[in-house]
Amino acid sequence: MASNNVLRVSRSVRLASSSDQQQPDGRPTNVPPTVTFARRTPSGRYVSYSRDDLDSDFGSGDFDKEYTNYHVHIPPTPDNQPMDHVISAKVEEQYVSNSLFTGGCNSVTRAHLMDKVIESEASHPQMAGAKGSSCAMQGCDSKVMSDERGVDILPCECDFKICAECFSDAVKVGGGICPGCKEPYKTTELEEVVSNAVAGRPLSLPAPHGMSKMERRLSIMRSQKMTRSQTSDWDHNRWLFETKGTYGYGNAIWPTENRVDGGDGGNAQPTELTNKPWRPLTRKLKIPAAILSPYRLLIFVRMAVLALFLAWRIKHKNQDAVWLWGMSVVCELWFAFSWLLDQLPKLAPVNRAADLAVLKEKFETPTAANPSGKSDLPGVDVFVSTADPEKEPPLVTANTILSILAADYPVEKLACYVSDDGGALLTFEAMAEAASFANIWVPFCRKHRIEPRNPESYFNLKKDPYKNKVRPDFVKDRRRVKREYDEFKVRINGLPDSIRRRSDAYHAREEIKAMKRQREVAGDDLVESVKIPKATWMADGTHWPGTWMNPSSEHTRGDHAGIIQVMLKPPSHEPLFGNNEEGGPLDFTVVDIRLPMLVYVSREKRPGYDHNKKAGAMNALVRASAIMSNGPFILNLDCDHYVYNSQALREGMCFMMDRGGDRICYVQFPQRFEGIDPSDRYANNNTVFFDVNMRALDGLQGPVYVGTGCLFRRIALYGFDPPRSKERQGSCCSCCFPQKRKTHAAVESEETRALRMGDSDDDEMAISTFPKKFGNSTFLIDSIPVAELQGRPLADHPAVKNGRTPGLLTAPRDLLDASTVAEAISAISCWYEDKTEWGQRVGWIYGSVTEDVVTGYRMHNRGWKSVYCVTKPDAFRGTAPINLTDRLHQVLRWATGSVEIFFSRNNALLASPRMKILQRIAYLNVGIYPFTSIFLIVYCFLPALSLFTGQFIVQTLNVTFLTYLLIITLTLCMLAVLEIKWSGIELEEWWRNEQFWLIGGTSAHLAAVLQGLLKVIAGIEISFTLTSKSAGDDGNDEFADLYIVKWTSLMIPPITIMMVNLIAIAVGFSRTIYSTVPQWSKLLGGVFFSFWVLAHLYPFAKGLMGRRGRTPTIVFVWSGLIAITISLLWVAINPPSGSNSQIGGSFTFP
Repeated sequence: MASNNVLRVSRSVRLASSSDQQQPDGRPTNVPPTVTFARRTPSGRYVSYSRDDLDSDFGSGDFDKEYTNYHVHIPPTPDNQPMDHVISAKVEEQYVSNSLFTGGCNSVTRAHLMDKVIESEASHPQMAGAKGSSCAMQGCDSKVMSDERGVDILPCECDFKICAECFSDAVKVGGGICPGCKEPYKTTELEEVVSNAVAGRPLSLPAPHGMSKMERRLSIMRSQKMTRSQTSDWDHNRWLFETKGTYGYGNAIWPTENRVDGGDGGNAQPTELTNKPWRPLTRKLKIPAAILSPYRLLIFVRMAVLALFLAWRIKHKNQDAVWLWGMSVVCELWFAFSWLLDQLPKLAPVNRAADLAVLKEKFETPTAANPSGKSDLPGVDVFVSTADPEKEPPLVTANTILSILAADYPVEKLACYVSDDGGALLTFEAMAEAASFANIWVPFCRKHRIEPRNPESYFNLKKDPYKNKVRPDFVKDRRRVKREYDEFKVRINGLPDSIRRRSDAYHAREEIKAMKRQREVAGDDLVESVKIPKATWMADGTHWPGTWMNPSSEHTRGDHAGIIQVMLKPPSHEPLFGNNEEGGPLDFTVVDIRLPMLVYVSREKRPGYDHNKKAGAMNALVRASAIMSNGPFILNLDCDHYVYNSQALREGMCFMMDRGGDRICYVQFPQRFEGIDPSDRYANNNTVFFDVNMRALDGLQGPVYVGTGCLFRRIALYGFDPPRSKERQGSCCSCCFPQKRKTHAAVESEETRALRMGDSDDDEMAISTFPKKFGNSTFLIDSIPVAELQGRPLADHPAVKNGRTPGLLTAPRDLLDASTVAEAISAISCWYEDKTEWGQRVGWIYGSVTEDVVTGYRMHNRGWKSVYCVTKPDAFRGTAPINLTDRLHQVLRWATGSVEIFFSRNNALLASPRMKILQRIAYLNVGIYPFTSIFLIVYCFLPALSLFTGQFIVQTLNVTFLTYLLIITLTLCMLAVLEIKWSGIELEEWWRNEQFWLIGGTSAHLAAVLQGLLKVIAGIEISFTLTSKSAGDDGNDEFADLYIVKWTSLMIPPITIMMVNLIAIAVGFSRTIYSTVPQWSKLLGGVFFSFWVLAHLYPFAKGLMGRRGRTPTIVFVWSGLIAITISLLWVAINPPSGSNSQIGGSFTFP
């Protein structure tokens, strides 16, 4: 057994940090980290995973001592040859995918092999803890080698279960005798055994032995160098003279051997190119001029009328109530300014469309550069973030994961990372259950083209599920999957109780063991009760390294180790079709049953570190994914936003891969919601923002980033400038003192050509400075230029700048190894970001509760563009709070972030010249709009003050004032109608938005301004709680949350405004009726504006009443009596002048 000690001991060596060894220039050496493979016993002690040390138990205190300097190297001899690299890589990937990696600051990175992840048996071969037999050799519990289907690979006909290491030992030491039947092996070469088992099916082979993973990645880029010039353009001459290629129309192809050309001397263009001209992936759909031209004209007309009206208002004071006139004029000036900020960016709205047929033709159709027709699309890493399983139910998160795994995108190019910022075992096991259910759900969706691919939404569809379904087995398959999903939901709902019962049982056992040990030591002496920490236990009978249900030291929400578990290992490169002979529940013989990679990540948290909430969790995912899969594009989704359109990723990729797509930093999809009440009482759908404002911004530099449903270019998140960015304009004295143009003695390598920083003095960013910006992970640093190259569009046309060679991304993905996952554990540690630019210029930006807007602003400020992608059907759908209190708190969080932006360096007034002027105005409006609440509240009280005092904002309601008011109102209504025409929204949605603008402006926005000022002036930090994604307790009513009244201080200003205006209307009528000379015009003006305020606050008042029919009638009776009493009291306190006056002057009752 000594022949394979090198492999075993390499898994039993303590983690060596790459930062401990550095080159002379200060950059860390590329030393692959090693990881301790160990098994944790139920008593909490660790057992080495090496078979030689299997019987040796080490306590937690002695473990580090034993392994600190434990290095063994046995040189290869004729009798001791190392295992073939291909086989050893697959063996290690099998170990890695079944191991829970933990580690962090000042701790060993351990890989804990898990016998099972969940209570139920895992059936899919890619899943952690999947079916697979243990080695039958005494003292060895390694897993038997298995193929892509998870079937055991057994070298002997007696089916004796033996692992790869023990088989090699039996061949080299045991004379090639099978330990089971004692007969000689017919085949002694492990490679031949594997090839016979897979029956000729090609393996996903790793790269040649002796080349590191990053060297293989960089070799792909170096192959690109010969076709690129130093000016970043496609070097056609070099390509023609250094290769055997021929230049065609918009493409280049390899000449066919012994090709017979036409009679034009061989200059005829290939038929492939003449018949298929270059076609764009996207197109811009302009708004019809019949709508857009009047819309723009009305904007300028209203601007002119507003200017004239304000000038008239300033000149004509109300001498009877100057204070009322002054407040109204100041408010109206601010409203005009705010309207301009909101309206000017809407001058150039656009619509866009993607062509999925062209995408398939270019990237997934056999061509000369890609003869096999394998997908040449770049990889996508999908991030799903969750933090609290109580407020974000695991069933909701699991459905989101299932929709991602079933997305219509190449399986081998897709990876899903789940960030559990709470470190909860409940979320971990829910994700494992989702991975297990995906074994049947994902092939079912592919077989029958199911839409949507969220099982909860699909099975709750109200339309006919059998429409357009033609396969005869669809009914049977759907019925079986529905039953499996119902059982899956029951298992998810029962997880909290299951974990609690399991932990109680293990804890009781541990207490009994502790008492026995204490009695053995104490003898006949009195024994005190033993108290041990009540741990949370995993399904395999070991401690959960994250947050415990009963918090203990190093096991709380803010203090736990980093955790990475590969739930579903990377799929094979070749399609894997189902086998009906396996006795599976459904027939998947014609369906690819592979699943995308799924990884559970919980970053390390320790006291004393600022973990920066969601932004910090997203940055941890960026680093971990760069090391493990390094997809050039990142899609981030909230846990309650699922993939509604399975082809959404392809539509987003059309924009990224089109000509000029390398300058797009992200593609933002609109947010669509389910579970909203039919009337959309609180404007939860935000259709005016997503269908009007965002489309308008798409015509400028691009829409803002709204936190979810966004496809990022990874290199843009890293803080690099876009390619071909505009150079700075010379200063006014450049003609007299010209600056010396910098000449490069040595041109930067091709890999770093497009990676430039905006504040760098050099034209190129030297890769040697990357550790100061990105940290000391060499895996991460080496992955940056790879991601940049793989994210480029295809160089299939001379007009495509900064493109990549077709067929470059058809190579198989590298297998996972322990050092890669160990490096990812290091990258999610709490100390990794120290003295780096993460959160400052790299990744999601810190310092604001609305980190999404700031992150998008930084990209636009560097010159990047973004695109708004509206798909049919919707790309993603999620949930929104329909409860009034939850909705107000949500708006409060957004508004507070805007105030923070206004008082920070991210204020649009400080934007760089690379940002367009109208885009800058849009971002300025983002930071300013909460301040409108101050003027809005004052203006809402003005009608009441006018009614109380008998005065109005103008001296008299003359024709000029009414004419201006009529024109301003009509132009506003006409603009709204035209916006409805070019955006596709409905009039009711526009009116709901106007209503909630006043509700939010008088409540949450004012509180946001106060909180923002407190943070800026007094340094008081603002903390927010998660918006609950769980439904109401009333299971019979889908909209039960709508009627729940939860008191909050944010309700005080709107309630006060309503009460004051209602009382003022009663007082105004009473005064006018009882006065000698009634001022009906002033009453009419005050009542009109009071009703305008009350009409906007109607949804708020309706929300306070709760469920219809539940408000007692006595409440309305008392409200009327109180209003009448207050009116009479006002008349008694301030009676009208004259004792013999008629009621209403000359007015008499009939």
